Amino acid sequence: MAAESAAFTPLTLPVLPLDDEVVLPGMVVPLDLSDAEVRAAVEAAQAAARSEPGKPRVLLVPRIDGTHAATGVLGTVEQVGRLADGDPGALIRGRGRVRIGAGTTGPGAALWVEGTRVDETAPEPLPGQVAELVKEYKALATAWLRKRGAWQVVDRVQAIDDVSALADNSGYSPFLTTEQKVELLETTDPVARLKLATQQLRDHLAEQDVAETIAKDVQEGVDKQQREFLLRRQLEAVRKELREINGEQDGEESDDYRARVEAADLPEKVREAALKEVDKLERSSDQSPEGSWIRTWLDTVLEMPWSERTEDAYDIQGAQAVLDAEHAGLEDVKERITEYLAVRKRRGDRGLGVVGGRRGGAVLALVGPPGVGKTSLGESVAHAMGRKFVRVALGGVRDEAEIRGHRRTYVGALPGRIVRAIKEAGSMNPVVLLDEIDKVGSDFRGDPAAALLEVLDPAQNHTFRDHYLEVELDLSDVVFLATANVLEAIPEALLDRMELVRLDGYTEDEKVVIARDHLLPRQLERAGLDADEVTVDEGALRKLAGEYTREAGVRTLERSIARLLRKVAAQHELGERELPFTVTESDLRGLIGRPHHVPESAQDPAERRTAVPGVATGLAVTGAGGDVLYVEASLADPETGAAGLTLTGQLGDVMKESAQIALSFLRSHGAELELPVGDLKDRGAHIHFPAGAVPKDGPSAGVTMTTALASLLSGRLVRTDVAMTGEVSLTGRVLPIGGLKQKLLAAHRAGVTTVIIPKRNEPDLDDVPAEVLDKLDVHAVTDVRQVLELALAPATNGAEREVPVAA
Repeated sequence: MAAESAAFTPLTLPVLPLDDEVVLPGMVVPLDLSDAEVRAAVEAAQAAARSEPGKPRVLLVPRIDGTHAATGVLGTVEQVGRLADGDPGALIRGRGRVRIGAGTTGPGAALWVEGTRVDETAPEPLPGQVAELVKEYKALATAWLRKRGAWQVVDRVQAIDDVSALADNSGYSPFLTTEQKVELLETTDPVARLKLATQQLRDHLAEQDVAETIAKDVQEGVDKQQREFLLRRQLEAVRKELREINGEQDGEESDDYRARVEAADLPEKVREAALKEVDKLERSSDQSPEGSWIRTWLDTVLEMPWSERTEDAYDIQGAQAVLDAEHAGLEDVKERITEYLAVRKRRGDRGLGVVGGRRGGAVLALVGPPGVGKTSLGESVAHAMGRKFVRVALGGVRDEAEIRGHRRTYVGALPGRIVRAIKEAGSMNPVVLLDEIDKVGSDFRGDPAAALLEVLDPAQNHTFRDHYLEVELDLSDVVFLATANVLEAIPEALLDRMELVRLDGYTEDEKVVIARDHLLPRQLERAGLDADEVTVDEGALRKLAGEYTREAGVRTLERSIARLLRKVAAQHELGERELPFTVTESDLRGLIGRPHHVPESAQDPAERRTAVPGVATGLAVTGAGGDVLYVEASLADPETGAAGLTLTGQLGDVMKESAQIALSFLRSHGAELELPVGDLKDRGAHIHFPAGAVPKDGPSAGVTMTTALASLLSGRLVRTDVAMTGEVSLTGRVLPIGGLKQKLLAAHRAGVTTVIIPKRNEPDLDDVPAEVLDKLDVHAVTDVRQVLELALAPATNGAEREVPVAA
């Protein structure tokens, strides 16, 4: 290796700075003399050359970011003239490296420095390793030049034998950065410089290969898309010609399912599934039945509102006002909806709208008798929340596919009712009313109630899969309202997934308000009457609610109002009545006949059911709400020899056992109660529940049967204004029962003023409306003895009445 410290005569040269450019020895470059520093250096070199033999010399120094390199290149000014664009220029050839020393003075405005030439001689002859390096560099340079089509340069490179000149020849490479060229300039050892140039060229060729591979792949992809586009256009043209031959109309743009899928705002997984089906459709023939199935499926998917959502109305007070305006009473469900909206608002304010992929939907079960407004309440909830409303009728549904949909392999397959409801609503967060969920049945086609388990489970309905769609459908933001009349008919697992809200019926005052504010205006419109033509005073409405109807809801009340208005309209058309007309309480009998439900307390004492011993008034819960239940008891003639207990009235097993318990209690405690229990041993007892066509069951009539038997044995009448409910034990304890609110509402409707309930049911009185409790005298008891003391009237003149005898 040549020594860098070889003796060279010191040089004094003007500096020609090169901004972001490097000239290596052996390179010939044109420079623009319009630059002041370049012109000053050339002019200084020309001035110095006048006193020295040879061509003017300058020192070419790279300048990067205002900093000069430590090594420069001795350059000779070969020619001064004009460049191709007409500007003055100079042609300069690099001669050799110069290590820059201290500054000095010289003629002209240029900067002069002292420098020392660097020895760059390579060893002779070349070692084998260096020869291999020269061969590799020439091969790489030739490959790169051939790719660029520079064939005339290839021969020039091949003709260079000097190691230093060969390495400096890479200075012409346009892919090298200024920093890489400066590194080549400052590497004075020719062999090391050639190694560096070889590595730089090798790296560039590797990058170029990668870039060419990527460009080739991109071009192949573009070519494939262009070829596919061309083939599809040809296919469309062929199909168009076939349609014209067959006399069919040209297809519309909507037939292009691929464009429709790509333009639709679909979730990523749904888009992938749809595009796969589009691929199948394009491969299938027009005569294939699979094509029509795929089109139907794609139409269904594209019609689904995947990204449509309605903004909830978070005006909590406004929602409460809407619910109050559209429904009287029903405070429990109104409070639940208000709570839901308040929580949704707070979650949204804190960025908790979606947690774990699930949104904040709700699943409520509205259970109550018919006519209390369960179905219409769903529409009011949607109105209060600002959401779309859709109703799904489940009564009589027995096929599981009605809920989950059919598999697409079946002819005429359709999605389930839940998917159809979402599509009908046009948004992913509607209020869906599942009407009559207790009427769902099951047979060999499956159990629809089991299919509803996933739909109504807030923990998993965000990934609901319909058998027809076979893609995930997010139901977590849907508000489900399920309605039912009988709680026991709902499967336990399904009920566990819903929040239960009971609607136990209306009080008489609430019925009057509903009739005045809702039912009467609606029926006036249906009868073709104006509000100023026919008015119904409050007394008439109260009598309609109390004596013409006896129900938990208001459907029969609305029918009675409709009948009343039709009668008035008909009389006016016949010329029998002038309008306007006000219907009063006294007009009801002449218009719609006599009352059908006269309270027991309003009847003549001799005509009341409890006018004889052995008849007691109980309270029961039916599918139509609460109702009064009469219990009749009698003893058989001792001469017939009949003994034991006879029960009639289509009773269930639990109620039969309650009768046995009542009889056993009186037999064992009759002496204590001063009852002639001997009659129970010698004569058969018969207990009957009127309305024998209606099945009855449950333990809550225990105290009523005990009271009826005690009245029968003692001859004391049961008070007409008293009704009772409670289960009885063999020791005479009164045990708690269910449905207390419905039973007290029934007692209030029936005109009862005194009610006997179990002591442990006292907390349930909080659910009973205050206006009902104010009109009832409620006694909470723990023992049958207290019941008998309250319910049995004193014996007349101390003498017992005649005990009824069964025929």
